Formats: sequence, structure tokens, C-alpha cells
Amino acid sequence: MGLPMAKRLLTQDYPVLAYNRTQEKSESLKTSGARIAQSPVEAIRDADCVVLMLAHFPAIREVLLSEETRSQLSGRTVIQMGTIGPSESRQVEQEVKAAGGDYFEAPVLGSIPQAQEGSLIVMVGASSKQFQEWSELLKCFGPHPVLIGQVGKAATLKLALNQLIASLTASFALSLGMVQREEIPVETFMRILRGSALYTPTFDKKLSRMVKRDYENPNFPARHLLKDVDLILATAAQLELDTSSLMGIRVVLEKALRQGWADADYSALFEAVLSDP
Repeated sequence: MGLPMAKRLLTQDYPVLAYNRTQEKSESLKTSGARIAQSPVEAIRDADCVVLMLAHFPAIREVLLSEETRSQLSGRTVIQMGTIGPSESRQVEQEVKAAGGDYFEAPVLGSIPQAQEGSLIVMVGASSKQFQEWSELLKCFGPHPVLIGQVGKAATLKLALNQLIASLTASFALSLGMVQREEIPVETFMRILRGSALYTPTFDKKLSRMVKRDYENPNFPARHLLKDVDLILATAAQLELDTSSLMGIRVVLEKALRQGWADADYSALFEAVLSDP
């Protein structure tokens, strides 16, 4: 996600200094006009605003909150756009502010195609002042950023939405498996489903992958969905909610990873549904 988002900034005439923990992944940005930093210290030192799109909280600690990088945060604004837990986001906020910087969160709903188009849904956990100050930058990623509340609120909303990704995909995979095992035409199933109140577009989005059993070139790999499910379970438990239904989906996802689908599209959980326990 970071690569197409950086390219969006460049198309909107923002200067970009990019850093990736896997250095070769940032090389394609050179031809688009970005400068490439050789270290997090260089990236932070030479920027007024630091936009983070990292896989998880440990990566944020490694890149942003090491002893070396902390010393560069004074006077910088950090915008955290990845998917992390609300308690994790609040912790980053505390540490950035303690180092003299400013911080807010802006996780996004959407995937690589939406990042390329600039049509992501941007949810912002910030003060009204921060939201007003940085709205134009956020509009590069999505046309209508939404202020959700203080830091932690947008992170929670993002997890609530990703819970639906996991639940809807797993439920559809089970229904599709039942239909196929009984040799009911898939198109008959889909025709009835599309005409009902049960239908959601994500079913058609994942139908072809599951029917063809083709999970290559993912926009969102299965291992990231499992990471998000663990964040959802932890957050829901803190909110004293029953997570029994999601625990079952976690079992399916974990099984899919054991089968070797970690870097495949998350719809590969269909393979776990089809196989023996």
C-alpha cells in the first residue's frame, strides 16, 4: 500500500522522500521523482511530515521509535495510516509527543487499486485542528477524509470494518463449499444470492478466485488478515465483547497459513474450508 500511496503524493506535486525496510521495494519510486532515504533517520530528519504505512506495531517501533529516530521527531507531524490496535496507536502518540513531535492516525479502507486511484476511505483519529491542517494532504489518498474522534477511535473503526472482511469472506467460503459439494450450479446459487437481502459485493469480488482456486497477486494477503483478526480479538476483549464467532474464523485462517497460503490472497481461506480438519 505504501508504494501506490507515495506515487499518489507525487502526482499531486508533493515532494516525497521514501524509506522502505526492504530497500529494493522503493526503487521504482525513483523514476516517479521521489528521493530514496537510506535509513529511517534520514527520512525523518529531512521531512516535516512523516506518513507511516507499515505492516504492524513492531515495525512502527523499529522504524519510528528507535533511540536514533526518536531524536529526529521534534517538530515533525507523524500520520500513522496502517492497521494497528487503538491501544498501540495511543502508545505511539504518547511516545511521539514525548519526543517533541505531533501525531494522529488515519487508517484507510480499500486496497491497492483504490490507493492508485486516490479513492481510499480515510478515517481520521485526530483533533479538529490537526484534521483541518492536514485535510488537503489526506485528500490525495481519498476524496472525503472523515474525522472519527480522538486517537484510537479511527483505529477501532478500522478494525470493526476489517472484522467484516474476515467474517463475510469466511461465511461465503463455507456456503460456496456446501453448494459445490452438493453439485448445485454456482451460478444458480449466485443468482438467488444476488437477488436477496443477504448479498454484498464482496461475494462477487471473491467468487472468481475461489471457483478458480487462484489466489496469486494479492492486494491483501492472508497473513495480514490473521494479524488483523488478532488485533480485533484483543480490542473486542478489552471492550468486554463476546468473540466466539471470530475465534472460529481465526482457526480457519491459521489453518490456511499452515497450508502455505500466508502470502496468497486472503480468499485462500477457502482452501482451509474445503480440506479436512
